[in-house]
Amino acid sequence: MALEKIDIDSLDPARTIVVATGNMHKLTEIEEILSHVLPDVTFVALGQLGDFDDPEETGTTFLENALIKAQAAVEETGLPAIADDSGLMVDALGGEPGVYSARYAGVHGDDAANNAKLLANLTDVEDPARTARFMSVVALIDVDGLVTYGEGACEGRIAHEGRGTNGFGYDPLFLPDDTPGKTMAELTPEEKNAISHRFHALEALSAKLSGEDA
Repeated sequence: MALEKIDIDSLDPARTIVVATGNMHKLTEIEEILSHVLPDVTFVALGQLGDFDDPEETGTTFLENALIKAQAAVEETGLPAIADDSGLMVDALGGEPGVYSARYAGVHGDDAANNAKLLANLTDVEDPARTARFMSVVALIDVDGLVTYGEGACEGRIAHEGRGTNGFGYDPLFLPDDTPGKTMAELTPEEKNAISHRFHALEALSAKLSGEDA
């Protein structure tokens, strides 16, 4: 679904936060959680304000990459911005693919190749050692450079073959501990959002913004 374009001059800078995404689903998820602690704020996707180049994600951690994306959005719009970075960490592979999750096999966003490489690298790894987690960091930077962020995880393990069609990325191979017997890609969007790493990261950010985490 195409994002509705918004004239940036029509927005109140004191009551607007830009979400560094062109994905309406991500915008909605972030808005639903953070609107409880920021009820007077309008959340808009960066893609609604214009066509901006993606910054180069040179960070070595999810936090560093989230900050790179949020800071770029602040500089492009002059408004506070939120960005997230996430990925899969597999214990038997020393935390790989980590920040390289989207380009694990060499081409950014090639889910089939990334999943195939992951399974190949785990060929001789037995079930008890196939533990893994999805990690997410959501960072908010205001126009004065103040940073607030939340981290979240979804624990699970890697299956031996993909199942399900609802997800993307590594979802068909990831078996969350919270939904025994089902891969992430076999969950409904509502079930996934209730346990996802981004949900937990947004909850952590929300707690900080409301002062609950003080």
